[in-house]
Amino acid sequence: MNDKQKKPQKLKARLPRGFVDRTAGDIRAVNEMTAKIREVYEHYGFDPVETPLFEYTDALGKFLPDSDRPNEGVFSLQDDDEQWMSLRYDLTAPLARHVAENFNEIQLPYRTYRAGYVFRNEKPGPGRFRQFMQFDADTVGAPGVQADAEMCMMMADTLEALGIKRGDYVIRVNNRKVLDGVLEAIGLGGDDKAGQRLNVLRAIDKLDKFGPEGVALLLGPGRKDESGDFTKGAGLDQEQIDNVLFFVGIKDYAESAAQLAELVAGTSKGAEGVDELNFIGALVTSAGYGADRIKIDPSVVRGLEYYTGPVYEAELLFDVTNEKGEKVVFGSVAGGGRYDGLVSRFMGQPVPATGFSIGVSRLMTALKNLGKLGASDVIEPVLVTVMDGDVEAMGRYQRMTQQLRAAGIRAEMFQGNWKKFGNQLKYADRRGCPVAIIQGGDERAGGVVQIKDLIEGKRLSGEIEDNARWREARVAQETVPEGDLVAKVKDILAAQAEDRKRAGSGFETPYDPAQAGDTDDDI
Repeated sequence: MNDKQKKPQKLKARLPRGFVDRTAGDIRAVNEMTAKIREVYEHYGFDPVETPLFEYTDALGKFLPDSDRPNEGVFSLQDDDEQWMSLRYDLTAPLARHVAENFNEIQLPYRTYRAGYVFRNEKPGPGRFRQFMQFDADTVGAPGVQADAEMCMMMADTLEALGIKRGDYVIRVNNRKVLDGVLEAIGLGGDDKAGQRLNVLRAIDKLDKFGPEGVALLLGPGRKDESGDFTKGAGLDQEQIDNVLFFVGIKDYAESAAQLAELVAGTSKGAEGVDELNFIGALVTSAGYGADRIKIDPSVVRGLEYYTGPVYEAELLFDVTNEKGEKVVFGSVAGGGRYDGLVSRFMGQPVPATGFSIGVSRLMTALKNLGKLGASDVIEPVLVTVMDGDVEAMGRYQRMTQQLRAAGIRAEMFQGNWKKFGNQLKYADRRGCPVAIIQGGDERAGGVVQIKDLIEGKRLSGEIEDNARWREARVAQETVPEGDLVAKVKDILAAQAEDRKRAGSGFETPYDPAQAGDTDDDI
């Protein structure tokens, strides 16, 4: 028997499906975008709050199945007290729990915002991830639909603050009470039809993606996608399907209002929903938000059943080129609505609430496509190279680095194998460093440093082909006293900034559907 130990296999580096790493550029773009969003929210009088990534599973909502292991839709684990916890599915349910738990300390109406990652235990696909960021704003304790109207106005102001001009977006508004009236009118009222109603809502929400024909299949027997996967339908008959499609197909609310009122006549909620829609329309118009910015649109449906009144969605209207080279409308980047029953689950008393969620990754992609984001002002660090490894020399290099940092200049001392100097300049080139600081023994003895303008050097290297001329030119490199180091580096960086300005530098990022992320806060 061979007791010789087997060589351990090398671990394969890989990401779980539906998850992505974020680059420095993406992180900075998100920070830039969310700072502008926060400014609008703060201007409206909203305050930040933060909830943890994990919640007890039963706090997350009705969409969870009744099973021994709640793993449909959410990522779950069992705590040491045998209670199930899940990664949050959205930011709304955790807010409801937070409000209920701190109800006596919270001043109502409670106006708050928060950004963070949410998680979906669902099949990943192109542009659909299992982890993505949302940015929410909510008002809790305001029963009137004027709070919903304000949310729509704030959403419009946010998009414009991000550089999206009027005509390139619209906030579309509907009311779940109207839709509930339609569903009741076609025989889907009552608690025993709750599951079927939810399937209808999810089918309608696919209207932009599949069109009326695809939605008709989802409302009826079901639909098979291109991969062969079959989605079971809601099981409606043809007359029911026709009534639903009429409702979501309304393009001009004013023209269809009479037919809609007739359709929901006699239902408990339909007429109330129509009145609320009309009220919101009047409020936003009075505040100067025309139909080109906020529009009543019955095709808007938010998927979760916890919405109880107005629902709204921010849609971008400009064309982009998809991965197939086709021109398509960018679509939804944010949405939400009124959820009066969500906090009440914890309280045993009515607690009205409304709010919306921005899909951060998708909106970031849209802004990059418009050239409104990604023109980063972040400059890569000045590189202090290392010519000698003794303590005295290293101390000098570190002191130079700290002097640059103290002057507000991004800088780093080379930390790799310093014995091959050529590799340090290769590192600086790959890193995109604007300037390299060089001091060998001769320079140190003379109390000077060499400063190499790497950006100018790269430009001139394309113009000087002869090696002898290159050596004679000492391209973009000069020697200065150590005491002038900081001032000279500042001069070089300022000159580089002026060059970028003259060239209109900006790094627009083309539309990449694979980076778009999920658009919805609740589907």
